[in-house]
Amino acid sequence: LNQKAVETAKQYLGVPYVWGGTTPSGFDCSGLVQYVYGQIGVNISRTTYTQVNEGRYVSRDELLAGDLVFFGDSSSLHHVGMYIGDGMMIHAPQTGDVVKIASLSARSDYATARRIVE
Repeated sequence: LNQKAVETAKQYLGVPYVWGGTTPSGFDCSGLVQYVYGQIGVNISRTTYTQVNEGRYVSRDELLAGDLVFFGDSSSLHHVGMYIGDGMMIHAPQTGDVVKIASLSARSDYATARRIVE
């Protein structure tokens, strides 16, 4: 299922970022990962703040494709993406941007990660 999640997410590359967006006409960061997991039959919650409680914790050096990666600080997470392997993630970055692949190390505020499906 993890690889299926990644393949599904890649279908939405180029979709515009829309704050609060939960469909292929526009996604925000948590809307994208919720939608992608829903497409493969896994229900997860809607927001970054609740998604960080789903599945189980994994450390940065244990990351596998399909894991959710969270950014911000422990008291205020503000971004989520899906790890796709090789230090890269797919995410919906911000207003005016589109769903894209980026390096985890492009952000300095990596916080934690969760494995949704084993």
